[in-house]
Amino acid sequence: MYCINYLGFCVLLLNKVKDQSVERDVEESSDAGLICRFVLNGQGHKIGESIAIFEDLLIVKNGKDFLGVPLKHVEEEDIGILVKGLIDQTKALELGAKWQRKNYKEITYPKEEE
Repeated sequence: MYCINYLGFCVLLLNKVKDQSVERDVEESSDAGLICRFVLNGQGHKIGESIAIFEDLLIVKNGKDFLGVPLKHVEEEDIGILVKGLIDQTKALELGAKWQRKNYKEITYPKEEE
C-alpha cells in the first residue's frame, strides 16, 4: 500500500516539474528571436549584431566592442532589431564590458613551432 502511495506521489511530482520546465522553455524562446539579428539605431543605421541576452540587456557586438542595450528599449522589426530612442554610448559600452568580463572567453591557440 505504501509503495502505491509513493508511486502516486512521484508521478504527481514529476508532472509538476515537467510543467515548470515547459513554462521556462516558453520564456526563453521569446528572447531567442532577438539573437543573431542586426541592430539598428533610431535613424535606421546598423550599430551591430545581437549576440546574447544578459539579465535585462541585449548584448550587441559592434566591431571589437560590446554594447549593452536595455531590453525595454528594443523592438523587433522585419529588417532587424530597432533601438527606440537615443543610445547612451558610454553607458552601453560599460554594460557591454560588464557582460564581457563575466561571460566572454577568448579562444587562444598555441603557437606551432616550425
